[in-house]
Amino acid sequence: MDKRLVEPINSPLEASVRVPGSKSITQRAMLCAALASGQSVLEGALRSEDPELLARALQATGVQIQQTEKGMVIQGVAGRPKLSGQEIFMGNNGTGTRFFLAFAALGRGSHLVLTGTDRLCERPVAPLIEALLSWKARIFYLAKEGFLPVKIQGGGLSGGEVSLSVAKSSQFLSALLLVGPYTDTQAEIHLVSPLVSRPYVDLTITVMRAFGAQVEEEDNIFRVAQKPYQGRVYEVEGDASSASYFLAAAALVGGRVTVENLPKNSLQGDAAFAGLLSRMGCKVVYERGVTVERPPEVSLRAIDVNMGRYPDLVPTLAIVAAKAKGKTFIRGVPHLRYKETDRLRAVAVELRKCGVNVEELEDGLIIEGTERLFSAEIETYDDHRIAMAFAILGLVTPGIVIRNPDCVAKSFPDFWKVFSSLYA
Repeated sequence: MDKRLVEPINSPLEASVRVPGSKSITQRAMLCAALASGQSVLEGALRSEDPELLARALQATGVQIQQTEKGMVIQGVAGRPKLSGQEIFMGNNGTGTRFFLAFAALGRGSHLVLTGTDRLCERPVAPLIEALLSWKARIFYLAKEGFLPVKIQGGGLSGGEVSLSVAKSSQFLSALLLVGPYTDTQAEIHLVSPLVSRPYVDLTITVMRAFGAQVEEEDNIFRVAQKPYQGRVYEVEGDASSASYFLAAAALVGGRVTVENLPKNSLQGDAAFAGLLSRMGCKVVYERGVTVERPPEVSLRAIDVNMGRYPDLVPTLAIVAAKAKGKTFIRGVPHLRYKETDRLRAVAVELRKCGVNVEELEDGLIIEGTERLFSAEIETYDDHRIAMAFAILGLVTPGIVIRNPDCVAKSFPDFWKVFSSLYA
């Protein structure tokens, strides 16, 4: 297995970086464009492993996708995917899998088999499939009930009222919303559990509306009008999750880092990370993008925060908390155990290797900051966010080695190139 040694930086940072397009926005826009009538241009769309897996899946149903220097050109299928009997491999792309599962259920023709890595086949899809079955989808488990692989047969979706649990993932709701404009009767989704990761649902609805959809929400009920998407030019902003690693570098090392292409009024919930760093003692400025600054004389301080609205930031916040004075309480993220890996367990185990006192909670972590960190070889669990977060910790900890560093390709193929620019 490949490994990468991270060299510490011993002087304040002065850096300006650009991050790739948002993975969350890219995959949602791809679904809308694929279902739309006419051609869409997604400017700034992310080119990485997950969107490429989703693109291949969509192309297998008749969607035409052309990669360009500026993004993607997509010719939609006007709400009628074609199922041709192929097996679709989705890697470990949980978001794309759940969206595509609902998309394929609209299909006509033969069938598709949907599968992925061993880890993807351990991630739950039962609540989504149960809702789709209520809409008369024809989906069959091929191994363990509630998990991939599944067989999807054509026939479309009836729509109407459906109950949905989102306790384990907001992606189940996003998937149903995305196909809502194409159900036979108006889609009306009733939530039967508290909604986790609310900003991702807001993001879904914002992207849908940009493509012409009408979505209403009232008392945990979401209604989607039968108004199809229309092709359009859509600009994808920089990825807030990817930006978090470089903003965290400023917090840990000291100095100043600017992420040029993350707007102040970002659509993404993860853009809240700069505000969390402000609570920990950093200065945040929104001018040319977003800048985080920590003078050397300012020490980081621990915080108590519910991360349920932005769970993907937990690994990044955790590595900052490792150097903050006091105990940082991270709460409200039990669903992190169903990501690319059990992220709560992974973060706790790897921080302990570095000498950090970490208590693992059912829904979070308690991290006691320390001045003295130890060298360690970091197991990434094939999880891009673990690799990138601990690379940043290596900037202030001699001897941090990242195993399987190329797993960052899932969301940020040029991460190590941009990371190297910090040393300049």
